[in-house]
Amino acid sequence: MPAPFPGMDPFLEHPDFFPDLHGALHVYIRESLQRLLPPPYFAVINERLWVETTARYIEPDTDVLYGDWSVAESSAVAPMATPTRTRPLVFELAHDQRSESFVEIRTRLADGGERVVTAIEVLSLSNKTPGDKGRELYLQKQAEILASEVHLVEVDLLRGGEHTTPMPLDRLRRKAGPFDYHVSVHRFDQRGRFFIYPWQLPAPLPVIGIPLLPGDDEVSLDLQAVFTRCYDTGPYARRVVYDPARLVPTLNPEKTDWAQQMLQRQPAGP
Repeated sequence: MPAPFPGMDPFLEHPDFFPDLHGALHVYIRESLQRLLPPPYFAVINERLWVETTARYIEPDTDVLYGDWSVAESSAVAPMATPTRTRPLVFELAHDQRSESFVEIRTRLADGGERVVTAIEVLSLSNKTPGDKGRELYLQKQAEILASEVHLVEVDLLRGGEHTTPMPLDRLRRKAGPFDYHVSVHRFDQRGRFFIYPWQLPAPLPVIGIPLLPGDDEVSLDLQAVFTRCYDTGPYARRVVYDPARLVPTLNPEKTDWAQQMLQRQPAGP
């Protein structure tokens, strides 16, 4: 079954589905770029790893925590009660290894090494969640890239969460008006200047310019074609229950009605 919407599928923003889409987008962005890039450029998928530590409360075993009141049997010393040990709270630290993929455009150097030219990031749920280690690491990497000689392309397909791309949200809204999704492109040779592609449902995802080294022409990446390939090869038509009541985050009433109309036009699923 084809994707039910002409652009982004808002149902795939749900935490149950977006991690799979996030990984697929990077795979097919790399695939698309590999066909577009002139030699000696090439695209690779890289990975960011970290350990998420969470504390889990454990109900303690009362037989272990508590001693008995007892009386010492001695003719020379007065009986004394053995005090009960103070009951502690017991926690267990769970260490969950996490990873996120991203795409890099590189070029080979004369000495056989490689230079990263452009980093392409599809923002993840953790990148936009306050207090999440993934957000902390992402913002650190973002700052490092913005200060380096590497271009940065950020694709935000999540309506929820904290604003994450560098241009302040209030400034974006003043210039662009309301938008649901956006792409931010920063060129290291035009430091401090951001090229923003904002759009709303139901518009298709944009075709964006991907910068290469100064003197080389940008390549045009069709994000809608990438998303369509993700949907066509993914599990979403069989996995997602297309009920507007299940949308996370929700849509406003007008867009909810639009989504319902689009879904009613779809043929029965597999």
